[in-house]
Amino acid sequence: MTHTYNELRKTYTEFVYKSFDIQETECEIKITFNFEITGLSSFAPTWTMPKKSDRNFKDDRSFNELVFALGMTELISYWKISCPPTVKVLCGKLDESQIRFFKKLYFSGLGEFFYKNSIQAEIDDFMDIVSLGEEFKGDFHPVSESRKALIAIGGGKDSIVSLQVLRENKDNNFCFIINPRGATLNSAYTAGYSDDRIISFNRTLDKNMLELNKKGFLNGHTPFSAIVAFSSVIAAYMNDIKYVVLSNEASANESTVKNSDVNHQYSKSFEFEKDFHKYVLLFTDSNVYYFSLLRPMSELQIAGYFSKFPKFHKVFRSCNAGSKEDKWCAGCSKCLFVSIILSPFLSTERLTEIFGKNLLDESTMEGYFSQLIGLVDEKPFECVGSIREVNTALVMTIKKLEGKGERLPFLLMKYRKSALFKEFSQRKNIYESYYNKENLIPDYFKDLLIRECYNGKEDLK
Repeated sequence: MTHTYNELRKTYTEFVYKSFDIQETECEIKITFNFEITGLSSFAPTWTMPKKSDRNFKDDRSFNELVFALGMTELISYWKISCPPTVKVLCGKLDESQIRFFKKLYFSGLGEFFYKNSIQAEIDDFMDIVSLGEEFKGDFHPVSESRKALIAIGGGKDSIVSLQVLRENKDNNFCFIINPRGATLNSAYTAGYSDDRIISFNRTLDKNMLELNKKGFLNGHTPFSAIVAFSSVIAAYMNDIKYVVLSNEASANESTVKNSDVNHQYSKSFEFEKDFHKYVLLFTDSNVYYFSLLRPMSELQIAGYFSKFPKFHKVFRSCNAGSKEDKWCAGCSKCLFVSIILSPFLSTERLTEIFGKNLLDESTMEGYFSQLIGLVDEKPFECVGSIREVNTALVMTIKKLEGKGERLPFLLMKYRKSALFKEFSQRKNIYESYYNKENLIPDYFKDLLIRECYNGKEDLK
């Protein structure tokens, strides 16, 4: 049985963020969040975090503020089950600006969820957050000023590019991974990081949520990158690391559905980055600085840079369908996109080695191909580049293959005859020298990026 948004909101009117429990030992912290949809179910998701300091974090005010905020971000995965109109927060105190931050995060981060479930929601009335808790007490212990950097690793090409760009700072760098798997660990190991430089958090979902999803309660995409943001700041705070480095690029700002604000990558966008950066500054007293190193770059630049490091080509993975088995499924839109964006820079043989087949020669991928090049109003609901970048990459690849006298694979042969090929063949390629000045990169890290990816051009600073 499938339930409807309006029906569920009338039946289950209240979501409660009851508390969070911190269990602390000499070597580990376990956090349990306690949520409840009144009249339906309770939920107790957990996080487990390694502890290397002899400090007592349980009574640390900044730590509690950060954990509380992580819970505020976690709760949206459980709220969406029935979308209660009222959210009561019984632990921690929120002022009006914090409430606005979380409401904006929820509403924008659930854009895909609302769209796919045909939900007509407005930011002013989809949720009322009522703060009933008290302020946390205790001392603040802001992190030290240094060049220590915590690089979030997802296993794909983007975080690998950040690892390579910052290799000069390697003695100060650490890697951050949530629920380690083959690609994330192998990316760090291949970049030369040992286990003592890798900080891994383990996150569990409550089984009650999964059971309710099976029973037809609402389900869909939530802003996972916001969870990465808060948890990575916690990891940095616990380990006295000043900087948290993400690898979100400029194309994450593009909406997924044409002429709308629906963006699968909202919590990777610069808008979220600015909001989150400000939240950490104003409400945590942690002194942790969060930014995306690759924000100035296009997907094409990232792919071109990544292509220069063959040692990573066998270990990187960014396919969600194959993530549990640590493989490329070679049948989804994400696999096709990665193949396209790398195709101007890697040979057909190398791409076939990576994915197990030449995805540009697969007629079964035509539907995804049409989405990626913009023939339909929806891009794939995946972390993929902009429509213009995809078209530019295809033109580059066709010209490369024709210049070598190689046969065009099925999808490229079809694209070669299209109006899009003619259009983008005549357009100037702006992406290979692209630089987005809307970024929050500190000067030291910006210098490394410009030196490594822009030949040290002084006018970009």
